[in-house]
Amino acid sequence: MKRLLMLGGSMQQIPIIKMAKEMGHYVITCDYTPENPGHKFADEYYDVSTTDLDGVLNLAKGLNIDGIIAYASDPAAPTAAYVAEKLGLPGNPYESVKLCTEKDLFREFLKEHGFNCPKAMGFKTYEEALAAIDEFKFPVMVKPVDSSGSKGVVKIYSKEELEAAVEEALSYSRGKRFIVEEFIVKKGYQVSGDGFSVDGKLVFTSYGNELYSGVGGTREYVALGEFWPSLLTKEQKQKVDDELQRLISALGMRTCAYNIEVILDENDTPYVLELGPRNGGSYIPQLIGYATGVDLVKYTILGALGEDCSDLKMTETTGVWSNYMIMSHVDGRFKGIKFEENFEKNNLQDVYCTANVGDEVKAYKNTTNSMGTILFKADSVEEMIRITNSIEDYYQVEVE
Repeated sequence: MKRLLMLGGSMQQIPIIKMAKEMGHYVITCDYTPENPGHKFADEYYDVSTTDLDGVLNLAKGLNIDGIIAYASDPAAPTAAYVAEKLGLPGNPYESVKLCTEKDLFREFLKEHGFNCPKAMGFKTYEEALAAIDEFKFPVMVKPVDSSGSKGVVKIYSKEELEAAVEEALSYSRGKRFIVEEFIVKKGYQVSGDGFSVDGKLVFTSYGNELYSGVGGTREYVALGEFWPSLLTKEQKQKVDDELQRLISALGMRTCAYNIEVILDENDTPYVLELGPRNGGSYIPQLIGYATGVDLVKYTILGALGEDCSDLKMTETTGVWSNYMIMSHVDGRFKGIKFEENFEKNNLQDVYCTANVGDEVKAYKNTTNSMGTILFKADSVEEMIRITNSIEDYYQVEVE
């Protein structure tokens, strides 16, 4: 029986905790939220923040662990790499993982190594950004360097909007830093999905089409989910895969899962926006399981323990699938979720809801306000586009 330390015990992390137990491993969880639901499935729990590098290292030293995993968590990914490096466990270079989770460092790395990258600069204060803003072509995106799920991301069209955008971005940044980068006009949907490398070779990718908002007054660039299969051509997918392989090699990554965000511009030039060194959130691994039959959760565990992952291969998508945020468009108290009858019977696959009846909920602005995820299927891409374009006809969050 091998001993695994899992960083986090949220609802999204329950699948990997349960899978590790089913595989016969001893599972230890830690975070600073004892009431998180995943902890009850573990063998042990410790109240240590997943972003406390030395706190988790000291904990791990006393637990005699065989592997450490940050599943579906950007903030915890550097901690997992740091501890693995210090203890000689399977993992990836700490410095590479750190720069993958901090946008200013990542953009600099891309530029220095000849990757496609929008004009971008990192800052700590509004005054610094204001002094440099005339070097940019509007519109620009203002983003916290260390957040995900569209949190704190603002698109602006003039320098007059900069101060408010910086204030919002900094409110979501743990490191109190932000970037300003020029907006890329994309062709088609943004590429979003997960991949996996074994000994530095990208052996599996599964891409979906990112779905954005505009619903209920939400900003049009706030992510709501994805749908599979990818609408990339074979040639476009190969371009994306090749660029990711080149990046993984430059970073010196080894065996792990990745959450991937890529844009193809109007000339089919790939821009890697994110290479998160961890499985995707919003139940992307579970959706990929339905779409391809590949269990990335299992391979994440195998990789963290240094076990054989050589049978993992590229696999085509079967069927049409989506993950979509559970959200309210108004503030209030949660009463429940109402699904359209035929949708619930014929399309709905899973409901992962974090809200309980009576909980206070906020109108959706970004994933901070998400109440979970639904997974559903469709008979065709056309039907899926129809459903996702009018999602409120198929489910509604009821509040009072």
